[in-house]
Amino acid sequence: MADHGPAVEAAIEGELRLLDPEIRRSPELLGALLHPDFHEFGVSGRHWDRASIIDALAAAKEPGTGPGITSRVTGVELAPDLVHLTFDTEHNGRHAHRSSLWRRTGEEWLLYFHQGTPFSPEGSRGA
Repeated sequence: MADHGPAVEAAIEGELRLLDPEIRRSPELLGALLHPDFHEFGVSGRHWDRASIIDALAAAKEPGTGPGITSRVTGVELAPDLVHLTFDTEHNGRHAHRSSLWRRTGEEWLLYFHQGTPFSPEGSRGA
């Protein structure tokens, strides 16, 4: 069951910040939202660690390099310091289901894990 308590709201706020192209292009701002042990399985199938994703996103100098449209954002607090978010994105006609784990480290909520899975909107009906 999804909830929107303070922990989930903090994770959603962090996730939306990460989708902002200005944040994505700034190694300092991006790094401030990523846990030191961050890793991701990207939509491409590539495995990213914290350093490689910061380098790749900072190098993308084109405006609008964010995922575009975000929808169906929901979250649940799994433990006092752990939130799971799921949402969908669409960018340039490509759709992805996304899943993120956010961990509270001290007073900050940081993205610990992210996975993107491509999908076809026509094939996802009824799920």
